Amino acid sequence: MKILFIEWASFGNADMKDAFTKEGHQVVCFPFSNKDARSDAVIESALTKKLRETVPDTVFSFNYFPLVSNVCKREDLPYISWIYDSPYVMLYSYTAINPCNTIYVFDRALCQEFNGAGIKTVHYLPMAANTDRLDCMKPLPADSGSAAPPDCPGAHVLSQAQDCPYLYDVSFVGSLYTESHNFYDRMENLSDYARGYLEGLMHAQMNVQGCNFIQESLSPIMSELYKALPMDPNPDGVETREYLYAQYVVNRKLTGLERLRLLTAITREYTLDLFTLDPAFSLPNLRNHGTADYYTEMPLVFKRSRINLNISLRSIKSGIPLRAFDIMGSGGFLLSNYQEDFLENFTPGVDFEYYESEKDLLQKIDYYLNHEDERIAIAKNGHDQVAAAHTYRDRVREMLSGL
Repeated sequence: MKILFIEWASFGNADMKDAFTKEGHQVVCFPFSNKDARSDAVIESALTKKLRETVPDTVFSFNYFPLVSNVCKREDLPYISWIYDSPYVMLYSYTAINPCNTIYVFDRALCQEFNGAGIKTVHYLPMAANTDRLDCMKPLPADSGSAAPPDCPGAHVLSQAQDCPYLYDVSFVGSLYTESHNFYDRMENLSDYARGYLEGLMHAQMNVQGCNFIQESLSPIMSELYKALPMDPNPDGVETREYLYAQYVVNRKLTGLERLRLLTAITREYTLDLFTLDPAFSLPNLRNHGTADYYTEMPLVFKRSRINLNISLRSIKSGIPLRAFDIMGSGGFLLSNYQEDFLENFTPGVDFEYYESEKDLLQKIDYYLNHEDERIAIAKNGHDQVAAAHTYRDRVREMLSGL
């Protein structure tokens, strides 16, 4: 098949194009810079021209774009999109029901929500990892921090001790939500009642894993939220104000607070290595390394950490974040919060481990730092399970099987 690849600065571009090619398909790229536009006459014209010149069998993009869907609908071409962001408000565009669409989400509970509303263009598909590329990545002999080329031939996995000596006991790669998109802290004019309500709600939610009740609980203070930080649904969308405030304001703040609480608890007992956007963040016993490049540095962090944490963004209902696949696909040991979709694809204590509370997290860190053989075996099982059934090539075969 010929695939028109909508190319923007997304994670997974190189891995997905490589998977299409290795599965015998031809990839033609269409640069897509204005990814926030729901309509743009210039882009629509350029895309239409590209489709008519190249005559692809289908169009693919990471994340879903109403603009692309509408062009594909007019040109009578299938449009496949795979959403890895959460929340993702464009999924709530009325264009989601366009018959040309096959929209994949990595969160089964979210998929069931759409299917239950009668929207059958949305399907469940977990994220993936390119284990062929990740298995190639080893520190150079001088340990410069650079990696072997991602297309290195004859890749094979050596023992952990030979291939990639540990540098970190416990590491976390991710945002602390202290950056400029922290909308919660912009709400300076909230009443004491509304602020106390939100603080109590977040405190209650922080103690519950596997079920998020923020969106359903905002009605009593919606008018105050709107006055403090006006947010309106998009003209072409069916999202509610409750959705916008819950997912883009409260759950992000909640995730930041939760990550801070857990990282603080860890650093009371262990050295923690953090890779994040905020270079100024500090705690005792924390080493802040700044950002890690997704392709060249992040997999080496996962390989060189005894324990890799996943603390999921609270807007993810049941899905497995991309970070978790990257950790396991790199051969790293994954210790994650509970997400229901893990249990459909992996076995706790065999392929990965999860925690249910702060106390449980600290106990499992202590246990696995002191049971190296068991930890290494779990990391290998997780890697092998991803390599066997959760690669980008597996996902490409599933996506294209129905065309």
